[in-house]
Amino acid sequence: MNSISVRALLVRGMLAGLVAGALALVVAYFLGESRVDAAIALEEAHSHSHSHDHGGGEELVSRGMQATGGLATGVLVFGVAVGGIAALVFCYALGRLGRFGPRATAALIAGAALLTVYIVPFLKYPANPPAVGDADTIGRRTALFFLMVALSVLLAVAAVILGRRLAPRLGNWNATIAAATGYVLVTGLAYAFLPSFDEVGKDFPASLLWEFRLATLAVQVTLWTTFGLVFGYLTERLLVPGPDVAAATDGTTSRPATTAAG
Repeated sequence: MNSISVRALLVRGMLAGLVAGALALVVAYFLGESRVDAAIALEEAHSHSHSHDHGGGEELVSRGMQATGGLATGVLVFGVAVGGIAALVFCYALGRLGRFGPRATAALIAGAALLTVYIVPFLKYPANPPAVGDADTIGRRTALFFLMVALSVLLAVAAVILGRRLAPRLGNWNATIAAATGYVLVTGLAYAFLPSFDEVGKDFPASLLWEFRLATLAVQVTLWTTFGLVFGYLTERLLVPGPDVAAATDGTTSRPATTAAG
């Protein structure tokens, strides 16, 4: 692609990411924030025996600001950022993943991003509400989560390369199965060898933990599904000529019919 097309797709990717972030923000606010408030209430109820006060004194940012402005800033900035990155991936992937058009390619990229960037790391290191987890291990847990993200993405890229190289010998279907199997096996090894954390207290409600994790998953599904649909629509309008443009390019533009008088 030329630089003009890449720039246009980058802008559309960021715009689609903004729209996706806005919808994900709605889901996060209505599904996630009530669970966060409930977890904070439990944490404060136990603060008499655990010195887990929020910041050890006066809060620098109020809970209301965190749940509104802070949440909106984080989700929208994240949506725009990943939208731009996904648009660049789309520029490289279009035409290289088989005979897929812009919409199908956008959907594949969005689905692959949801799987590799969130679901696979989430299954190893699921999200926890504020009252869950040891403060002394938060740095290590965060580092391992991002390590799992990096491994998942790199393994997915390797699986795509492997599938393309095996396709001439095994056929597209068998090559895809072989590459996907390799991805699952190596990811399983990463699951087995990376350390795990079980820091959920016995007195923390299992239903609240489950609802919080489902809410975080719903946010990511909303984000990437919306992005795939919106970005696919925008890219198809940009890259696929309409009937009038295609007819003009082929030299078959129809002329208005004329009638002869008398």
